[in-house]
Amino acid sequence: MAGIYIHIPFCKQACFYCNFHFSTTLNKKDELIQCLIKELELRQSELQNEIIETIYFGGGTPSLLTKHELELLINTIYKNYNVAENPEITLEANPDDLSKKQINKLTTTRINRLSIGVQSFFERDLKLMNRAHKSKEALKCLEEATKHFDNISIDLIYGIPGLSNEEWLENIETALLFNIPHISSYALTVEPETALASFIKKGIIDNVDDDLAEAQFSILTEKLEHSGFVNYELSNFGKPNYFSENNSAYWQGKRYMGIGPSAHSFNGDQRSWNVYNNIKYIKSIKENMLPLETETLTVTDKFNEYVMTGLRTIWGVSLKKVEDDFGKSYKKYLLLQAEIYIKEHLLYIDDEKLLTTKKGKFLSDGIASNLFKINLT
Repeated sequence: MAGIYIHIPFCKQACFYCNFHFSTTLNKKDELIQCLIKELELRQSELQNEIIETIYFGGGTPSLLTKHELELLINTIYKNYNVAENPEITLEANPDDLSKKQINKLTTTRINRLSIGVQSFFERDLKLMNRAHKSKEALKCLEEATKHFDNISIDLIYGIPGLSNEEWLENIETALLFNIPHISSYALTVEPETALASFIKKGIIDNVDDDLAEAQFSILTEKLEHSGFVNYELSNFGKPNYFSENNSAYWQGKRYMGIGPSAHSFNGDQRSWNVYNNIKYIKSIKENMLPLETETLTVTDKFNEYVMTGLRTIWGVSLKKVEDDFGKSYKKYLLLQAEIYIKEHLLYIDDEKLLTTKKGKFLSDGIASNLFKINLT
């Protein structure tokens, strides 16, 4: 089983916090879409023995594509790959793109899941992040989208400077009014070389507060779990039967292929990524050359990645899998490194799995990095 990710590297405007690859110039869009189609054709042999369970349009802003453009890409996948009978096909979308007319058009495609980048229902927060949509547009698009799509996820950001705990709770409660079955929620992170980092350095925007973010994560988990959601991965909350199949595949180490500039792929032993440049990507594909860089993962690389992804999820890190896949020395090392976190009630062992406690969940990435094995092959 495998998945295909398609990166659409275009946005109407740049969000201040974003460090993903995108361009606000759309004059290469038609040309790039033809190259996405060609890359899908060039790489069909990579997944010839796999069944495609998930197709995910990410970005950037995939909702900038027309229905025709989306169907061209989906049809190319169906023509060249073995697609499951009922695959999860997700479109990331911004509220300002999801007009009533556009939503109606999407219902006639194979897309069956929307991931909507709401981020906040407060106008002040949207301006601070330089989002392209208005709060009223978010409310209107959710009202319309929920009439036609059952499987909808929205993104919300916490830890925004100036966002009080009461306002954050109001954000969550507003989302719940629409009976959304999945919420992805992230702490606002200051990435290097972003506009947000520059504004904080200049004192234009207050720095993020880690304590505030942790408090708001606690509010989030308590409210959503009380409302029937499962926090199945650090940043993801889903009602039963609504976990993201695409994201779950990443965390469980399944194969996936990334199409488009900057897109990453993983085949179990190697990780590869396309060039982070639209013009270079187009030029390479037109010359029938894949613009890929590849690294072969060592045993230690695979161990570290499994620990990182496992601790973020409700499935945890299987001690049996560690021993079977990496050897007894790795299991011994992991248990030794985990001792201090078990004593501090940040980790615990249940049914031969290493898991984070409620207190340790928010800190899982930092804990995982301290469990990594170093300088082994």
